[in-house]
Amino acid sequence: MARFTGSRSKICRRFGEVIFANAGLGKILDRRPNRPGQHGGKRVRKLSEYGEQLKEKQKARYIYGMMEKQFRLFFERAKAMQGITGENLLRLCETRLDNVVFRMGLAPTRAAARQLVTHRHVTVDGKVCGIPSYIVRVGETISLREKSLKLVAVEQCLAHSKVTVSWLTFDSTTKQGSLTSLPTREEIPENIDVQAIVELYSR
Repeated sequence: MARFTGSRSKICRRFGEVIFANAGLGKILDRRPNRPGQHGGKRVRKLSEYGEQLKEKQKARYIYGMMEKQFRLFFERAKAMQGITGENLLRLCETRLDNVVFRMGLAPTRAAARQLVTHRHVTVDGKVCGIPSYIVRVGETISLREKSLKLVAVEQCLAHSKVTVSWLTFDSTTKQGSLTSLPTREEIPENIDVQAIVELYSR
């Protein structure tokens, strides 16, 4: 599976905000707020409308760790659903299995959550699921395999795990969580202009 392996600090500096779940990146952004590159500190021309739309799409892709082809497929799926396309797109991204594992606090970053899923540590309703892009449905139970709970990285996360969104629950005793409802735009904390993405793909 293709994935981003470049410098995350450069990506954050390009967008001027921390878009990866890594506390250290915030310190780098404070220390080096200018854009990356030889002329990063100089005045940058204002982006065109297309440039702004492209920027929002790229930001969303980096946040959720998706390649262009898969992100476009998610958009087409969101467009075919009832409701507002932009909100549907974000909802699909948020209910991906790797993102749900991350939101439940079972992994420190989305990349770490994706690794847990692909290495078959995560179960959905008691069955092992190794597909990061699996869309979790309301009521489905997410947990880790018994032997996976003994991993050092998992134990560290569980010791400080905290669900920060209202549409997910996690029981620290049973080590199980579930999707209680589909998230609304107001319940998704990511700073993404979804309307710009819709306009870009509608060109």
